[in-house]
Amino acid sequence: MLLCASAAASAQTTTRPAAPAGTPIKSSPAAKDIKAESPAPQAPAPAEPAAELTSVTVSAERPTNRIDRQVYDVQSDVASSNASVADALAKVPSVAVDADGSVTLRGNANVQIMVDGKPAAALQGENRGAALNAMMADSVESIEVINNPGAEFGNDGGGGPILNLVSRRNRKPGGYAILSGNGGNEGRYNGSTSGSYNEGFWGFQGNMYGRRDGRSSSRDTIRDRISPTTGERSHTVQSSRSEGMTDSAVFNGSASYNLGARDTLQANLSYSQRSGDNRSTGNYLSTNGAMATISEYSRQDTRRSEGSNYSWGGRMEHKGAADGEVFKLDLRVSGSDNDNRSDYRNAYVVRPRGASAANARQTSLNDNRIADLSGDYQRPFGQAMLKLGFKTVSNNSDIDARYIDIDDRTQAEILNRQRSNHFQFDERIYALYGSWQMRLNERWGVMAGLRSEYTDLSMHQITSAISAGNNYINHIPSAFATYKLSDDATVRLAYAHRLRRPGAYELNPFVIYGDEFNISSGNPRLKPTRTDSFELGYESRFFGLATNLRAYHRQERDAILERKYFISDTVLLSTRDNGPGSQSSGLEFTLSGKLTPKLNLNTSGNLARSEQKILDQTGINNQRSATSLSGQLTFDYQATPDDRWQVALHTRGRTLTGLGYREPSTTVNMTARHQLTPRLSLVLNVRDIFNRDKAETYTDTSTLREQSLQRNDGRMAYLGFSYRYGGPNPPQRRPDAGPVRQINPPGGGRPPA
Repeated sequence: MLLCASAAASAQTTTRPAAPAGTPIKSSPAAKDIKAESPAPQAPAPAEPAAELTSVTVSAERPTNRIDRQVYDVQSDVASSNASVADALAKVPSVAVDADGSVTLRGNANVQIMVDGKPAAALQGENRGAALNAMMADSVESIEVINNPGAEFGNDGGGGPILNLVSRRNRKPGGYAILSGNGGNEGRYNGSTSGSYNEGFWGFQGNMYGRRDGRSSSRDTIRDRISPTTGERSHTVQSSRSEGMTDSAVFNGSASYNLGARDTLQANLSYSQRSGDNRSTGNYLSTNGAMATISEYSRQDTRRSEGSNYSWGGRMEHKGAADGEVFKLDLRVSGSDNDNRSDYRNAYVVRPRGASAANARQTSLNDNRIADLSGDYQRPFGQAMLKLGFKTVSNNSDIDARYIDIDDRTQAEILNRQRSNHFQFDERIYALYGSWQMRLNERWGVMAGLRSEYTDLSMHQITSAISAGNNYINHIPSAFATYKLSDDATVRLAYAHRLRRPGAYELNPFVIYGDEFNISSGNPRLKPTRTDSFELGYESRFFGLATNLRAYHRQERDAILERKYFISDTVLLSTRDNGPGSQSSGLEFTLSGKLTPKLNLNTSGNLARSEQKILDQTGINNQRSATSLSGQLTFDYQATPDDRWQVALHTRGRTLTGLGYREPSTTVNMTARHQLTPRLSLVLNVRDIFNRDKAETYTDTSTLREQSLQRNDGRMAYLGFSYRYGGPNPPQRRPDAGPVRQINPPGGGRPPA
């Protein structure tokens, strides 16, 4: 669910060709120091450039490598017209996205995903992955990576790094629209339309899209339980296969009105609907220490999921008398409703002790509501900029899980009260922040900020009639500095303290049953994770290629990590616990630019060292460490003026999971675009060409040895078109014109897809 919103940018006129796909939005060091990091006043939002095949004139530039974030273009990506937001995120340096939409950044799973700088209910909780896979990348303008969030960003929805999805926008007078449609293998398809119209005091824009997508997967798990007293092992083998499709439809719209030269009002509305069907079969076998079978059965599972997300809000923006003085008041209300139903049918060969009825049904109703009101004020003072703001957030979650046994003979339905539960979680956050940014001289720029948050939370275990609550105050500092070594080289320093609060699922103590061998629950005793992160960056050009190096270190106290232990001979409980501590350090690099007039290179990597500590079932303090290399390598080739090819290699290094680790994995994607006319193009996108998408995990403790391999039928192909109508006529290319030299210009303006 994406919301249309405006953003300020500094005005400048430049001419540029389309940026190569996956290219970070960059300016030259001199330009970005003056325009992106200087606290000098900024002009109103940029005008949208006109689409053309070879080059484009833009009347503004967005902030690029700002002092506290990096910005990566989405619309210049050749595959954006038929990719999902999850696909677009996977192309950002140091970001990894699983087949189910789970996102990590530099190996950290505690990632906040925002829309236009605001939290959205659809992108929190257990259903975030499904929402990311349903959203079209074509509705996103750019992705901001904020590894060390400053004082203006709160800790609601998680306290980790932020991936901010900036909605596509246009302020150019007149109207235009883009229509795209794509068909894929195995019945997949998607289509979208987006456009805008601006005239006089009014402006309107919006988009609609529909998508049918899904993939099959198989999972095999081998598990050994080790007796802590005798060392005897019991053995379990589980295998399953699932397949299904998900249908989704989304609408986003916004309207703006200029009250005058200084005041603007904006309203936005978004709604999405998602439904899916999934079928799976599984086989489960368990033996005791003497290798005698104590449980054996097969399961057929039919799942139906439905979800809806909405968001509405408004913004008031007032420009003060001083040049660059702005006050913004922003209200955002969002909700997410998810209804999941699973029908089980078990065929027992050897029935396990305590098993439920052979036929059963499980339903889960998950509702989340977020109301966010914020005010931001900025005013320049000479070479400095003062920013002040407030924020109030209300986050309400309701989780209602029901397990129903079905009598084998009469088919009567009986509520299993031991496996049913209703839980509510309410969180209120009130925050104030302030930051001061200034340029000390021609070389030094600094920014420092402090955020204070008051948190009041309550939990209601309705089934058990138990309530609990807590409240506390946190002070969260941050600091940034840049030093310009030369016109082509800049050094960056960053520090941020963050707070990661556990969510509703992590706090709910009630047990949720997956099957007779696997259950999960939250932990109401979880404490927030406190993180201190440091970063040192160097930016320059090397043989004409834009080069970035960033060394970082992250220290966590009370890290929330996965914990597994047996509650019986065969039943394994998965939960969360605070570890004694964890830390990670690494070196991240990006390299992008032209190798030849036709060939562009974009490569990035992250060499990381991670350490985690957690107590296992016997109380032994386990410390795990891993050194891994993750990265991306993309070649973008302009074969002819009308044909463009892109091949991308993604590799993910070993990742720690608390009590174990996940093995490395690699995928290769390919995209081809052919320009039929200046307005019409064809796009072919093939994901995971060699079908290598998998997740292999290991758990190793004093009482548990487990190996799990999930293979996803990841190879997917889409063929489609993108057509632009309205707006200025694209210029015509001479028949003998050669390919255009693609560069990274100041600002990073781009043609719409």
